[in-house]
Amino acid sequence: MSEEFEIRNKVAESGLVNFDLTDLIPKGARIGIDLKDFLFEGVILKEKDFREKVAAINPEDYKDAFVYIYNSADAIVPLWAYFLITARLTETTKKIIFGNKEDLEVLLMHNAIQSYDFDDFIGKRVLVKGCSDKEIPENAYIELVEQLKPIVKSLMFGEACSNVPIFKN
Repeated sequence: MSEEFEIRNKVAESGLVNFDLTDLIPKGARIGIDLKDFLFEGVILKEKDFREKVAAINPEDYKDAFVYIYNSADAIVPLWAYFLITARLTETTKKIIFGNKEDLEVLLMHNAIQSYDFDDFIGKRVLVKGCSDKEIPENAYIELVEQLKPIVKSLMFGEACSNVPIFKN
């Protein structure tokens, strides 16, 4: 094939580094625990009953899972109740939080971004993938920009064929 008709991959030649935030999503089941299920008639915490229900939890059911504890009842729950559940599960789970599933995902992505080594991006042109079949918390994109802005040459969002320039250093 002659050089004038050679097919070239200009994206590959551009030195553009593609980054997909879904690669940072920690793997593992997400399991919610509703405190309502531990309350008498779903609204009153009776310590003895509560302790018995917590003791009946099989920690192996939560092995290597990310757990979020929430309270769907309109009930006041003392802080020690969260201590008991956490103490029961902490040796088998990867992480336990108070909040909903979205809170859990925000925290997991925060931890993943904070611990990621971005040294390979120093001085590079970076394209953050825009489309994904997995849900990424919006806050993850904000934190990513905070991490990348001081070190990258330029940052774009989207796909190689149609991206939005975010900034250039």
